Amino acid sequence: MDSFGLRPDRFDAAGQDQLVDIRDLQATLPGLTRLREWAHEALALRPGESVVDLGSGTGSEVITFAEEVGPTGFAVGVEPDPSLLATAEQRAAAANSAATFHSGDAYGIPFGAATFDAVLCERVFQHLTAPARAAREIARVLRPGGRTVVMDADWGSAIVHPGEHRVVREVIDTLVAATTNPYSGRRLQGLLTGAGLEVETTGSHALVQDRSVGAGALVSRVSAMAVARRVITEAERERLLADLAAGADAGDIHLSVTMFAVYARKPA
Repeated sequence: MDSFGLRPDRFDAAGQDQLVDIRDLQATLPGLTRLREWAHEALALRPGESVVDLGSGTGSEVITFAEEVGPTGFAVGVEPDPSLLATAEQRAAAANSAATFHSGDAYGIPFGAATFDAVLCERVFQHLTAPARAAREIARVLRPGGRTVVMDADWGSAIVHPGEHRVVREVIDTLVAATTNPYSGRRLQGLLTGAGLEVETTGSHALVQDRSVGAGALVSRVSAMAVARRVITEAERERLLADLAAGADAGDIHLSVTMFAVYARKPA
């Protein structure tokens, strides 16, 4: 999934939480790159296999998958947003890639049961009101012995430093409240197990914002929401943003969220 491709209307009507889209943490891209590399290594696609990226955005991973499975394989992205689908198709054509794309979502993958050898699903579950249903869809389309990597953030793990403890806590609580499924990262293993898959590996990576960004767009917006919720004052918000700006200048700043990745197989 493309790092800056998420839109909340891609998931379901209740998942309108673009606010917590991880694209706001632009400097986390190196961490996302490392997790994606791990996902490719774990899936270990072979020529001739079939693979789907659920929530494929602008298609970057599907194009890579198409190279890995070769001309005898099948690499497809499933994406409900028509503008992102169009962009993905244009990118695939420009790259002369065999990658294909279909409209669909986490609740209705437009393929029959036991179609795919591998499924990737990155940063989708945090937007879902019925994540167990999506996990069952992944299990449904996997062939016996097929494997999946599901990755998502856990916004309950967010760290904001420096700042007065209570104010920081209220801002993080506001972030959690604004997310459809904020603890999705820690729930992935249980969701996949509940869908009948066998979890083999669970990993995590702290996605740390570069200090040069300062408070960044995400903290600025969420702290404004915290003021609107009347859990902090405008003066407290301004002080938090000032503390973060000073921390960035002094090299004493830390903003991060933990991303979890689960590798699982469907019993043969």
